[in-house]
Amino acid sequence: METSSKTNLLNFDRHDMEAFFTGIGEKAFRASQALKWVHQLGVDDFDAMTNLSKALRAQLKETAEVRAPEVVLDRVSRDGSRKWLLRLEDGNCIETVFIPEDDRGTLCVSSQVGCALDCAFCATAQQGFNRNLTTAEIIGQVWVASRILGRPRPSEERPITNVVLMGMGEPLLNFDNVVRAMNLMMDDLAYGLSKRRVTLSTAGYVPGIDRLAGVSEASLAISLHAPTDELRNELVPLNRKYPIRELMAACRRFADAQQAHRQITFEYVMLAGVNDSEQQARQLVALLRGIPAKVNLIPFNPFENARYARSSDEAINRFRDVLLAAGLNTITRKTRGDDIAAACGQLAGQFEDRTRRRMRRMQIEQRAG
Repeated sequence: METSSKTNLLNFDRHDMEAFFTGIGEKAFRASQALKWVHQLGVDDFDAMTNLSKALRAQLKETAEVRAPEVVLDRVSRDGSRKWLLRLEDGNCIETVFIPEDDRGTLCVSSQVGCALDCAFCATAQQGFNRNLTTAEIIGQVWVASRILGRPRPSEERPITNVVLMGMGEPLLNFDNVVRAMNLMMDDLAYGLSKRRVTLSTAGYVPGIDRLAGVSEASLAISLHAPTDELRNELVPLNRKYPIRELMAACRRFADAQQAHRQITFEYVMLAGVNDSEQQARQLVALLRGIPAKVNLIPFNPFENARYARSSDEAINRFRDVLLAAGLNTITRKTRGDDIAAACGQLAGQFEDRTRRRMRRMQIEQRAG
């Protein structure tokens, strides 16, 4: 793909956009006008930005651009979920998923090309890692999806009501770019989403959780998946550095800093015979005591060469009932988009693995075969 030397305005939240315009000798309010054109209206043609002067439009055409990832594949599931494969300037590809429901439309956004972590139950992790996404590449997923799905008239409900950073990558390992992108998601001049409707999901990077609490009002989700360190060390290797006790302490600090008593979501993928017993449910209840928590139980979504199997419906229901009886707000997430590999844990993309993790796994499989 051809690269560009122009300044991509998708990289700027409101603060950065103001700095850009004042830096070229314009008033700061031009940033507000540009944000509305680019994000509210999805305009990438400076000539169409009619409340900017002709001279400014000409200058922007010479020095700036609105450049989002390119759609190379658009697949729709039988349940209405939609997955896009998006090509970046360097040729790597990431995946973004839209999940329509009766009362909401959720966009699942990636934050890295691959993932630097190595969670055992996740297809993205099996593919390795290449690099962090830029702010433009993160918010560009929202920009592209909004354009494709259509922007509503002022009195209509927007197709995208929620954004979750639960796609490819660990968001807190790409902190600054992710925060700028979330600022745009929640900015009234851009996408105007409620802070309750923008959710960052982390595997438990404790320093990032503490840092996030001081700079963002986005909601927090913890990819937990086990109630004990021994099991979580196997499923989520990051736990070896930031064990459960430290993670829960960070969650309490985050909840205190929010001061709005919003619940933290704890995601728990259900793996048959691994983490789905009633005893483990009781351990989870004890672990979350004192934290404003809700639990999402996620039936495991299989992928090629996966080491695990999905828990039975009966096991999931028994596990759920233990949590409900203890007063924990608990739902079982409905599997969506699994027929197009768009379900939770199935995103893979197409990219060069700089960690060589993918190659090592292939060699192990060949030797085992």
